[in-house]
Amino acid sequence: MTRSGPRGAASLVLLLLGVLALAAQSPAPTLQVLSPKEDDYLTGPVVLRAVVRPLQARVARVTFFADGQVVCQVQAPPWQCDWDAGAGVHAHTIRVVAQLADGGRLVKTIRTRGVAYAESVDVASVQVSVLVTDRRGRFVQGLTKDNFRLQEDGAPQAITFFAAENYPIEVVVAIDISGSMTDSIGDVKTAVKQFLGALREEDTVTVLAFNNSVFTVARPEVTGEARLRGVDRLAPWGGTALYDAVIQSVDLISRKSGRKAVVVFTDGDDQDSRVNEGAMEARLKTNDAVVYTVGQGRGTKDRDFKQRLEAMATASGGRAFFVNDRKELGEAFQSIVEELSHQYVLGYTPTNAVRDGSWRRIEVSVANARDRLRYRQGYLAAPEEKR
Repeated sequence: MTRSGPRGAASLVLLLLGVLALAAQSPAPTLQVLSPKEDDYLTGPVVLRAVVRPLQARVARVTFFADGQVVCQVQAPPWQCDWDAGAGVHAHTIRVVAQLADGGRLVKTIRTRGVAYAESVDVASVQVSVLVTDRRGRFVQGLTKDNFRLQEDGAPQAITFFAAENYPIEVVVAIDISGSMTDSIGDVKTAVKQFLGALREEDTVTVLAFNNSVFTVARPEVTGEARLRGVDRLAPWGGTALYDAVIQSVDLISRKSGRKAVVVFTDGDDQDSRVNEGAMEARLKTNDAVVYTVGQGRGTKDRDFKQRLEAMATASGGRAFFVNDRKELGEAFQSIVEELSHQYVLGYTPTNAVRDGSWRRIEVSVANARDRLRYRQGYLAAPEEKR
């Protein structure tokens, strides 16, 4: 014992030195506000998002403040919460405080922009998601606001909002769990979970399921693990309320700025919606979310149904996929992730401020005429709802 004592003490000293050296090499935690960004314009419902890096840093809680008032306190990632910025476009101060497990504290403050009263009479803005590829189909990256030109009905428009590829994405996933999905629900759940896992921590995700009705599987504030558990619990039964699901999905993100998309998976035509196809189409024409549709099973053999899914996607600048097996399903979701990761978003306030319900044609171009652009071709300038 007497001889082993000094050796044990020496080993303990070496171990402590190793721990200290490792700690010295670990980067100090940092706090970043992902959304909103400095100088953003905010109106209506928004999602406040932050991240503490490195991701393995021990964080006790994160508190969000807006204009000096506590919005929410979050105990576990993802560090985000919903907040309503109001109907006008006013300047706001967003403060985020991360309380570390070791007693330390990280604080970050950003300030958004407002507009003058005279400008805020009509705050209706238009967003256009744009995917740019070269002649070989490769994504064109690194573009800036100055690389784009935008027109509405032939009139040039000033781009007042720009989101590049690294900007967070707001995604709604709507999954058909009608009775006809019994044979394929296992493959669907696997592919959906892979899709969700491919999104980044800073992206916001809502998962819906629909049959005779539409219900929420996972809200944005839940953890990734809870989201996957919600998908695992899905079971097929009932009919198909496809149109209701599409409308509810786009409405969830209709007033939010930035990159946003709806992914709808279904195997059959609508049977149980409370709204008709025309009402759904009208809603899509007044909404700026990019819609991706994935048709599977018997739906891939119905010509009218396929045309309907293609029309939904094309009107928004998205894509329609039709799959017959697990491999194709996984490839479809992977393609959607890649496109979402490379989209640009252009925002503008139309020079034609009249909201008369007319169709407004949108044209977007870049300097390289050989590049190919995909985006929604226009929108309905729906009259403002009376309050």
